[in-house]
Amino acid sequence: MVRHNDISDIDLRRRIKRRKIQLGGNRNLKIYGTLSCSSGKRMKTENRVFFSSEKEAVKHGYRPCGHCMRLQYKNWKHGIV
Repeated sequence: MVRHNDISDIDLRRRIKRRKIQLGGNRNLKIYGTLSCSSGKRMKTENRVFFSSEKEAVKHGYRPCGHCMRLQYKNWKHGIV
């Protein structure tokens, strides 16, 4: 998990391009989603975190976004892992 405030914009873009960062999340709400999610793009920078995989996000106690990861969210909501 990488906090947005702890990484430069250049390094962030480089990691995304190399697929080392694939998901974004909200630190306060404990939600993760795709980098292209409109909900994620609206969040404050100080609340934004990044993950290399869905497994990493779940390990840190985050849940899927109901907008961009609808199927994963429904599975999470119904307790299917």
